[in-house]
Amino acid sequence: MRINIPKRGYVMPFTIRQPGVYVEEISARARPITGVSTSTAAFVGRARKGPADEPLLIHSFGDFEEIFGGLWEKSTMSFAVWQYFLNGGNEAVIVRVKGTGTAEISYPGKGEPESDISESNSEFESDSSENDGGDLRDEDLVPPGPDIRKGIYTLEKTDIFNLLCLPPLSFGKDIDPETFARAAAYCEKRRAMLIIDPPAEAGDPESIKDYLEDKLQPAIPASSKKNAALFFPRIKLANPLKNNLVEEFAPCGAVAGVFARTDMQRGVWKAPSGLDAKLAGVIQFSYTLNDAEYADLNRLGINCLRIFPARGCVIWGARTLEGAGAPSSEWKYIPVRRFALFIEESVFRGTEWAVFELNNETLWAQLRLNTDSFMYELFSKGAFPGTKPDDSYFIKCDRETTTQADIDSGTVNILVGFAPVKPAEFVILRIRQAAGENQTRAAEPGKVTAPERVAVPDKGIVPEKLNIPGKDTGRLTLKSFKLK
Repeated sequence: MRINIPKRGYVMPFTIRQPGVYVEEISARARPITGVSTSTAAFVGRARKGPADEPLLIHSFGDFEEIFGGLWEKSTMSFAVWQYFLNGGNEAVIVRVKGTGTAEISYPGKGEPESDISESNSEFESDSSENDGGDLRDEDLVPPGPDIRKGIYTLEKTDIFNLLCLPPLSFGKDIDPETFARAAAYCEKRRAMLIIDPPAEAGDPESIKDYLEDKLQPAIPASSKKNAALFFPRIKLANPLKNNLVEEFAPCGAVAGVFARTDMQRGVWKAPSGLDAKLAGVIQFSYTLNDAEYADLNRLGINCLRIFPARGCVIWGARTLEGAGAPSSEWKYIPVRRFALFIEESVFRGTEWAVFELNNETLWAQLRLNTDSFMYELFSKGAFPGTKPDDSYFIKCDRETTTQADIDSGTVNILVGFAPVKPAEFVILRIRQAAGENQTRAAEPGKVTAPERVAVPDKGIVPEKLNIPGKDTGRLTLKSFKLK
């Protein structure tokens, strides 16, 4: 039991009228910061039915079938949502938009029976309130300005989304790079990541390089490139609407599903790529990359989708668009950028209680405590490098960050810094063949010999080699691993 002795001037929250025992609940004043969701994907596009320009949260493809009509041959978004949940997605925000292009409406011919005409007309009338208009245009997905609350800007009505997918306008028409530019700027504002599909005409490495360098990179503002990522090539999978005929689709839905699956299994700080980032349902790609082509595209910041024998189809890249023009950028990698967005959004929401509190040392200490508890929890999960918290992150909220001028203007500043864990893109394995048996020292059982520096002709000094007991390596000596 905790007994609190009232301080001088303390006023009881209730009136004591008679002798007895009274209980007072005392708040601990602790306001823990809770991590926000990182795997909510937003899809904007055409659907068979459902409310238009109204974001709706769904949790399965069954929800999409019930509300928006499921797979539809005129809806690229329906296939993207299907692939998203197929690859591990668990939460999606759907925005159905009505096309403002030309619409083709077919009516029954004169030779058809009266009953068929009335049935067809009644079916048309039942769908007329949910008619999606004509073909989609870029302006339908991303209007010219945010003041037009249509398309992606209707996401202002939703609380949070972390990934944005804009599937192609149709199966024969791609989205303009200027549209992706406005979408990337909006993602920067909402702390989200834009997944960009390759155009249909980009069927080989040279064409996707031309698209990136001549169209996409010049269109997207420099400040928004860190919130966008391009993937290549397109995926091929069986189309359930055409007796499982293998067809080509945009990869954004499947990629977003792998993002969400990786977040749930490993954390947002883990790169959503590698042999664990398998693309479920994908049979092959529109183009099969070799190692040389992959190296060239990866250098430009194009995330490749590859197929490996006995491994299947996987995502094999984790770079933002900023990773192309600025190789040393701090936002070069997708997991680093998404992890920073996660911390920003979580601390932003977890410290809103401080608004209108007294801006003094007591408030600063409470903010430091709450933020440190949140960061330490991430540290304990392996989100940061280092063996102790001081090597991984720091929090400052004091007279140095909040000056008297800040106090006079009603501002309190919290400085949060962290060291991210970057993905190991290049794993270098060095193997040396010994010239003779006398060059390898034998180790006693149960004992590891000290590291030995080895000189290799014309190759300089190789860092170390270890003789490990119980490991018969024959004439091949494993010397060192180097992670870059």
